[in-house]
Amino acid sequence: MQTGYQCGMLWGSSLAVGTESFRRYGNSGQAIVSAIEGTQHIMESFVNRTGSADCCDVTGCDFKSKFSIVKYMITGKFLSCFRLAGKWAPEAIQSARDGLSREQSGLPEKPSSCASKVIRNMGASDEEIIMVSGFAGGLGLSGNGCGALGAAVWYRTLKMAREQDKPKSLMSNPLTRKMLENFYAATGYEMLCHEITGKRFNTVDEHTEFINNGGCEKLINALAQP
Repeated sequence: MQTGYQCGMLWGSSLAVGTESFRRYGNSGQAIVSAIEGTQHIMESFVNRTGSADCCDVTGCDFKSKFSIVKYMITGKFLSCFRLAGKWAPEAIQSARDGLSREQSGLPEKPSSCASKVIRNMGASDEEIIMVSGFAGGLGLSGNGCGALGAAVWYRTLKMAREQDKPKSLMSNPLTRKMLENFYAATGYEMLCHEITGKRFNTVDEHTEFINNGGCEKLINALAQP
């Protein structure tokens, strides 16, 4: 939503990883863990190529500023994003395969993802719940822009696309704007996962324990409001 945090290519790639994880492992703890680890692999690959996971760093554009957007367009910098997508795609696919194929041992009894929990509360299907599970902890437990928010925005937009012949744009839609307002109210206008939670999650176990003990419950409930 034009806030400049993780590149949209990463969110989209994480959804693809989650989809493939569901196809391989079904609605299971294995699928959640593999989606998170697959997301970690693609993030590492992306940062190795670009130097940063964040849109604002990769593009040099402040998408909240109309002047900055115009400058970004007329200078042709937007073309660099298309070139990046083409060059990075093969690396992203291989990184995703590596992450998804990694043998898992000592899995948490019931792995949790904050992103999965929020859209479960919104009525998502089992496949959709696994699709977003890699968003956990700020995308692959990175501690960056909130993964629960990313999942809620994606699912709300998906529902609008299904229910409306001509859905309103994401930024002008009052439902998504209200969701963002609820998010800011719950977090004190903080966007970064590690600032919201006061933690950096090193493992899926740590994230699972935090969520199962009520971590981010107020935020998750705020995002899931109809």
